Amino acid sequence: MWRLRGKLAVLAALLLPIGLAGPAQAVAGASSAAPPVPAPVHTRIDTDDPVLFITIDDGWDTESAAGAQKLLIDRQVPASLFLLPGAYQRDRDYFRTLLAHSPARVENHTVTHRDMTTLSAAEQRAEICGARDQQLAAFGDSPQLFRPAGGQDHNWPYYNDDTRTAATACGAKAVVTWTHDLTTWGSWTPPMPELRRGDVVLLHMGAQLEGDLRRVLAAADAAGLKPAKLREYVRASS
Repeated sequence: MWRLRGKLAVLAALLLPIGLAGPAQAVAGASSAAPPVPAPVHTRIDTDDPVLFITIDDGWDTESAAGAQKLLIDRQVPASLFLLPGAYQRDRDYFRTLLAHSPARVENHTVTHRDMTTLSAAEQRAEICGARDQQLAAFGDSPQLFRPAGGQDHNWPYYNDDTRTAATACGAKAVVTWTHDLTTWGSWTPPMPELRRGDVVLLHMGAQLEGDLRRVLAAADAAGLKPAKLREYVRASS
């Protein structure tokens, strides 16, 4: 009997620390779970490489942008396409062809193009994660970058800390705005700035896109700059 009691005492001594440590460690692990780190914001990319980045927003009016599609494919331009689900769902083949035959990639631009600063944290997350999920279903590729609707206008950002946190939670590596908006609107064509390495150029889908692309590519050539893959440079700078 004394042998049995001795064995039970030893067993109890072994089990007691385990019993105490298990729940305590579980609680500690739960309490140490941190919220997503807010995504960094880039208006340009800090790089010594002679590159710039071409981005194209929204995705409407693909019928009049056939020439732009051909140019992007012929020149193998690694454009970042910040598209809206409502736009690309009207003509998925346009973008599927572009993705299949060029280094262009589709990125996140929200579901409904709303000003993020007017939305709650939960609403922002729904906009960004919802766009991610629809893009994955449409193209089999999750976006890695996020551009808020409006982006920046006269140095007034259309995002806040909740936007940056939601972007990370929805899989984005960074929030990307732009250095230069070179979109032609109607009869007004913006003057071409002196392009510098790391600049992010904003264009928009539409009838004007082919002409805008040709202007930007010619200016980049003159400046000794080459369009590069924005995703890769953002990852390298993170």
